[in-house]
Amino acid sequence: MLTKPLFDLNTDLDPALVIWDEVIPGGTYWSRIIKKGTTLRIAAPEGSRGISFLCYNADNVIERYNAADTAKIQFNAFLKKGKLLYSDMGRVLFSITEDTCRHHDTLSGCSNVATNSAKYGEDSFYRSSRDNFLLALAKRNMGKRDIMPNVNWFAHVAVDGNGNLIWAEKVAQAGDFIDLRAEMNVLAVLSNTPHVLDPNPVYDPSPIKVTVWNSPEPMSDDLCRTSCPEAVRGFQNTDAYFAELSILSR
Repeated sequence: MLTKPLFDLNTDLDPALVIWDEVIPGGTYWSRIIKKGTTLRIAAPEGSRGISFLCYNADNVIERYNAADTAKIQFNAFLKKGKLLYSDMGRVLFSITEDTCRHHDTLSGCSNVATNSAKYGEDSFYRSSRDNFLLALAKRNMGKRDIMPNVNWFAHVAVDGNGNLIWAEKVAQAGDFIDLRAEMNVLAVLSNTPHVLDPNPVYDPSPIKVTVWNSPEPMSDDLCRTSCPEAVRGFQNTDAYFAELSILSR
């Protein structure tokens, strides 16, 4: 059953295709298995200063998102439409099929107790991204060893002349969203908490909306599958994995 939407950001989606949607309040976490072939939309109705995100092969969580390979294979650490999220086994977890923000961070990691204390005060007790990841993963019999370098959606991070990562003020505007097409069954985990480099001393993350919908089968000229030889190989690896699973299940 769909929860009652609090924001209307699905005007370009056929309501018949929407499986469910819900609003994630600021400071909280969320996790769900996104079935292969469906698309997860993460939207910022009031704008955003970063959403921390992890993802895993839901059928074998030992396989999970790899930030280094995602950047290395695509010769680019900055994700946008047409880019892929790779696992540590060279397969594709998600394809970015739409993106109105175009500023996402794969380098900075996530906030924790120490960074929150330094920013908001030692007695603030605000949840960090790491806190939320641990809470979400514990419900799936996972834990600290399953936290790896994450993606931060809706976060613009640059590098200064000394090689330091710095927060850039171009952040998600109201109504921005990103669409992630699941290329396998994916366990997605997110924390709606401020980016670790966000200098705002006030802890006030805005609510976000997540929607899962039945997206169409990719065409033969699908941008994500054909954008470069590395993408083609990634999908060859992914398709071979499912072909093998199909044979083993007979």
